[in-house]
Amino acid sequence: MTQYFWPEQFILNDLVRHVARKGHSVTVMTGKPNYPGGAVFEGYAESGLQVETYADGVEILRVPLRARRSGGAVNLFLNFVSFAWSGLRHFGRLAKGREFDAILVFASPLTAALPAIPLKWRKRAHLALWIQDLWPESLSATGYVRNRVLLAVAGWLGRAIYACADTILVQSLAFRRPVERYAPRGNIVYYPNSVDASAATAAGADPLPAELVALLESNFCVLFAGNLGAAQAVETLVDAAAKLRDLERCRMVLVGAGSMLEWVRERKDALGLDNLVLAGRFPMSAMPHIYRRAGGLIVSLRDEEIFAFTVPSKVQAYLAAGKPIIAALNGEGARVVAESGAGFVCPAQDADGLARCIRALHAMRETERERLGNSGRAYFLEHFEMGRQTDRLLEILHAGAPAR
Repeated sequence: MTQYFWPEQFILNDLVRHVARKGHSVTVMTGKPNYPGGAVFEGYAESGLQVETYADGVEILRVPLRARRSGGAVNLFLNFVSFAWSGLRHFGRLAKGREFDAILVFASPLTAALPAIPLKWRKRAHLALWIQDLWPESLSATGYVRNRVLLAVAGWLGRAIYACADTILVQSLAFRRPVERYAPRGNIVYYPNSVDASAATAAGADPLPAELVALLESNFCVLFAGNLGAAQAVETLVDAAAKLRDLERCRMVLVGAGSMLEWVRERKDALGLDNLVLAGRFPMSAMPHIYRRAGGLIVSLRDEEIFAFTVPSKVQAYLAAGKPIIAALNGEGARVVAESGAGFVCPAQDADGLARCIRALHAMRETERERLGNSGRAYFLEHFEMGRQTDRLLEILHAGAPAR
């Protein structure tokens, strides 16, 4: 059960395929795709139920939801609530006649777990929550909710959801302590995000526009890929680009979209940043071709305590790509990059530090940059490779599944 699924681009898409290929029957219960642009994808409508088939015979059951629209707290709240409400209304009926040993909730947002609770009781299934964001702290840190009463209600809701779960999977070791405030310690298991290693280095036909290929191949390009939102501290990226204008043939390339995209575009034009390139969005299948041509890969988050607990999923994707990483992060994400030996780390929202890291990477010989990338790739294979992590997930779910 997940609010986000294919054709939206999330790591869960690959994980579902891996589980199905191991001979297990998988049903995905989700909503209508609308992330990150805010409009429902072509071929879908906000209203109505929909049944599809995904790779390897996976059945997708889709319920209505209100799309995110143009962003903001109200739109996001309505988006979250609409999926939870539709799920509570429809998933039980859609699941009629089906037996489930386990229900795995991709808990981003945590409200996506609400429809799973009655389904768990009805099907006598093991309920596992895979926590991607700390609740309610992430609501406050991103600025979507500031009201203390609403944050208290969100905390109460989180405690109630955790109480109904049999297993709580946390994507970061640092998540343990804050989650323990709301859930029994014995139910918490570290289960990191993973990446399909074969997809991360995919070859095949090059899907990139010739203009982008020429840009990447004729310059030293440091690349940020993913959501361009408030949490990613895009202001730091723009400020760092401004400090690097003197660095000849060096470009900062932003691939993706999000709520801060127009702000970045306006600042780029206002400051005349020719070295800052907004490349637009590309499908996941195109990312290995982009990563391969990049000199380095950037990951950044805001300087908020909540983000020090998390490991952004792009860290695993960058490690898998075997390219140097520049991390403007605090806490657990910074620890992973430093421990892997894959690149450089500076504090979150430190534009001067980010610019220094980019200069240092630019000054390296190509063989030195290759060494960083290879070190990150080796760390990824040991800790985050999806085949190994799929086996571990199945062990966790099987251990908790009721006897039939």
